Amino acid sequence: MVINTEDVLMEESSIEYDDQEKSELIKDRNKDDQRSYRASMNMERHREFNEKHSKLNKAKAVDSTKRLSFLLGQTELFRHFINLQAGSNADSKDIINRLSADDPKKEINSKDHRHRKTEQEEDAELLRENDPEQENQTIFTESPPYIVGGKMRDYQVQGLNWLISLYENGINGILADEMGLGKTLQTISFIGYLRFLKGIQGPHLVAAPKSTLDNWSREFSRWIPEINVFVFQAPKDERAILINERLLTNDFDVCITSYETILREKVHFKKFAWEYIIVDEAHRIKNEESMLSKIIRLLNSRNRLLITGTPLQNNLHELWALLNFLLPDIFADSQVFDRWFESQNGDSDTVVKQLHKVLRPFLLRRVKSDVERTLKPKKEINLYVGLSEMQVKWYQKILEKDIDAVNGAIGKKEGKTRLLNIVMQLRKCCNHPYLFDGAEPGPPYTTDEHIVTNSGKMVMLDKLLKRSKAQDSRVLIFSQMGRVLDILEDYCYLRGYKYCRIDGQTSHEDRIIAIDEFNAPGSDKFLFLLTTRAGGLGINLTTADVVVIYDSDWNPQADLQAMDRAHRIGQTKQVYVYRFVTDNTVEEKVLERAAQKLRLDQLVIQQGRAQLQSKNNASKEELITMIQHGAEDVFKQKEGGTITEDDIEEIMKKGEKRTAELNKRYESLGIDDLQKFSTDSAYEWNGEDYTKKKSNEVTINWIYPSKRERTQQSYSLDQYYKGVLKTGGRTHGPPKAPRPPKQTNIQDHQFYPQRLIDLQDRETAYFRKELGYKVPLADGTPEDLEEREADRDLEQKEIDNAVPLTEEEQLEKEELISQGFNDWQRRDFYHFIQACAKHGRNSFKAIAQEVEGKTLAQIKEYSKVFWERYTEIDGYERYIGQIEAGEGRIQKQDRQTKLLHEKISQYRAPLQQLKIMYNQNKGKSYTEEEDRFLLVKLNEYGLATEDVYERLREEIRISPLFRFDWFFKSRTALELQRRCATLLTSVKRELEMNEERSGWRRDRSDDDEDEDDEDDDLPKKKVRSSNIKSKRGNAKSNNKHALEANHIFISSTRASRKSKSRK
Repeated sequence: MVINTEDVLMEESSIEYDDQEKSELIKDRNKDDQRSYRASMNMERHREFNEKHSKLNKAKAVDSTKRLSFLLGQTELFRHFINLQAGSNADSKDIINRLSADDPKKEINSKDHRHRKTEQEEDAELLRENDPEQENQTIFTESPPYIVGGKMRDYQVQGLNWLISLYENGINGILADEMGLGKTLQTISFIGYLRFLKGIQGPHLVAAPKSTLDNWSREFSRWIPEINVFVFQAPKDERAILINERLLTNDFDVCITSYETILREKVHFKKFAWEYIIVDEAHRIKNEESMLSKIIRLLNSRNRLLITGTPLQNNLHELWALLNFLLPDIFADSQVFDRWFESQNGDSDTVVKQLHKVLRPFLLRRVKSDVERTLKPKKEINLYVGLSEMQVKWYQKILEKDIDAVNGAIGKKEGKTRLLNIVMQLRKCCNHPYLFDGAEPGPPYTTDEHIVTNSGKMVMLDKLLKRSKAQDSRVLIFSQMGRVLDILEDYCYLRGYKYCRIDGQTSHEDRIIAIDEFNAPGSDKFLFLLTTRAGGLGINLTTADVVVIYDSDWNPQADLQAMDRAHRIGQTKQVYVYRFVTDNTVEEKVLERAAQKLRLDQLVIQQGRAQLQSKNNASKEELITMIQHGAEDVFKQKEGGTITEDDIEEIMKKGEKRTAELNKRYESLGIDDLQKFSTDSAYEWNGEDYTKKKSNEVTINWIYPSKRERTQQSYSLDQYYKGVLKTGGRTHGPPKAPRPPKQTNIQDHQFYPQRLIDLQDRETAYFRKELGYKVPLADGTPEDLEEREADRDLEQKEIDNAVPLTEEEQLEKEELISQGFNDWQRRDFYHFIQACAKHGRNSFKAIAQEVEGKTLAQIKEYSKVFWERYTEIDGYERYIGQIEAGEGRIQKQDRQTKLLHEKISQYRAPLQQLKIMYNQNKGKSYTEEEDRFLLVKLNEYGLATEDVYERLREEIRISPLFRFDWFFKSRTALELQRRCATLLTSVKRELEMNEERSGWRRDRSDDDEDEDDEDDDLPKKKVRSSNIKSKRGNAKSNNKHALEANHIFISSTRASRKSKSRK
């Protein structure tokens, strides 16, 4: 027997091929198994989430009944809003009717004192009293046994009982104890109550500032280590791992995360049915329009708890926002709330008092002086320091640089911004002159005594720290400016002090390390440098007993939070707070305003008075007063500084005396005096009242800058040629022409009458005539000199011949001002243009929803004038083009919607019967079954629906048709949008071809003989070729029908081969 070598080789290769195919099949099978496992896990997880949401919603319904029953017995104000909500909410109405039917007192007349109980009434009352649910109220008299890290104080146990009572009545609450009283421990003990006594392990969500996340985790580990805590804070790549391994697997009892993480991962947080959502530093929720507030409101939870250490302000809208967050089913509509407020005849104080009665059941606020007897009250001393010689020079430079603004000779539009900038620069100068570029001597830059001697505050700090070091104290130094901390670091290096630092740029991990190093037993860290905003929240630094406020914050609450980092539970020493104030400068006025605001807020909250909105920020007059305070003395200072040579003890005595005088000054004033004081005191200086004097008498020529001879100190070759060649510098044009005061600022989009512009131009010309103003010659070339002179003479002639407006013209001017859209700002105009482009120029309701603060009637009125006079707007072509382009998109979308509906309506079962006429290049990515699904669902939702492609993506993920179609389920919304656009183009082309074909057939039936004649006139070869083509076409159509008839038999085979075809 002869064996062929080629046969052997072929057999071996076939064996190798079979083995390779088997291994590939095994790999494919493993991949399929993994995919099916992941799919089953996702489906199981989705089912669990749905079950938990369903269970939670049932519990919320029970809580809603408890809540309404509790609130109806509190105050008539609740009954008013509950009845309003019941009018629009059937569920609330049913609950109220059921509660009224169950009320045993409903048939008893309150005036009938002789009413006697029947046997049935007494039996019912005894049954209610013996109801076990009524006895199921938990009250702790001492620290709970599940708290293992120590013992809770009595007032903390009372806080725990208060939280339990809220829970048992289905009520959300605000824990607003003063900073340092253990709000975190009270919250943790309540979560322990839910776990150990109610059997509710979670999930709970704690939203807190980034700087406090580690502190929350440590407190849980310290007090109740059994609770499984998950700190969800990481970079983007690591967050994806945490989401899959910890979050979505529900491997936690309490999830602690930051506000920013909630915003970034809101999609995953929405999946959970939270038992409790706890928001630390809850003032972030006061603005219901903020993104954080909106997202947290969307999370499904049984209860909500707000934690804040700052007192609640009596801003009516903020109070409503809190009520809306706590009771969304009652205070759901701010407009209803506002209408009720307006119906109180404008008595805002009465309204606020009633609102405080509303908040009282949900709010717990205690201060240290009332409950914590072991904690000594902190002692605050203002230390007044002088200016160094370098600081005096820089202070003068800042004032001289914008002397017009310092003297109040500024316009309304940009005035306040300029003044705020001057105040900021002056405060930088008071802190340290090295904060300005070019102030520090060098290069070379050295770490030497000049760091201390060139700043009055650094001289004071140097004396204070030497004293504190000798007394074995540890010090916290707070400043608003991170660059001040840079200088302080150089100072620590100079003196050999060991320190830690936290500012806004410090990472979460470095914060934890710095706090641990400072609080460690036997730590050698003497100083902790912090910025007020970054280091003033949620940090426990009780190992320090001295706090230095290097520069005061505009908001006194921020400084109080900074002080309470050391003055809190666990502090065993007397805490001293030293606030540095540069004497006779802008800082004095900043401190006075902060003290006044703090006192006013305290009285407002205590007395339940309405807060003045206009006093939240400093007015322009107050800023001018701050800047001018001490400015004259600074200009008189010829040489040297104002730093005192007194020792630290003498400085402290003077500081204590002045601090007591300042506190006494404000403690003696009532709330009405303080509100009046906030405006009148701006015009008091050196004991003299300037209120009745005219504003120009106060400011004009009040401050005279010093005149100096400037001698050139250095000679630079670049500066020489720059001066000779006149290059490189900014040239200043002629001074701006003066404009009369109190003229309406006319903008083109406000559509004022042209007559008003003419009258204001005449008024301006006469004003310049009275001043003797001469029109300067405009810049130009020698060639156009004559033309420029003619223009100048013409403008000057108009000024010389100007006459004042008559009384009739003045009245006409006032009337014309009312005819413009003066309440339409440029921002409103831009929103109007964008809304017109988005919805179409005639969709007034939709436009009104887009333009904030404008009613439907205002939109219609403005739109009418806009389309009549839009050519008066500068660059109107761009705006009109934007609107027309948007309307073109709307028309295209409407056309596509119509064609898609026409296509779908041709089939009784479009998901199975829909035929799609593809282009020549159909593509292999999507199957016809998938394309049918996309078109059918797109028709259901509509092309105009917002987030329609996200909804399509969700439909694909939950549809059983594509349970194992991983390619289709993994498509993004953008990819689905592109595919739908391709399919819509195919549908459009198909329907248009059908319309053309139907029109051609009608023409053929009407004129059949003419077509036959034309066919006879064709050459024989062409006739034969056309017949051949028609036969081929008939054959293709027959084959197509055959394929369509067999489609149902091969669909299952195509489905099984789908994944392989994609590979």
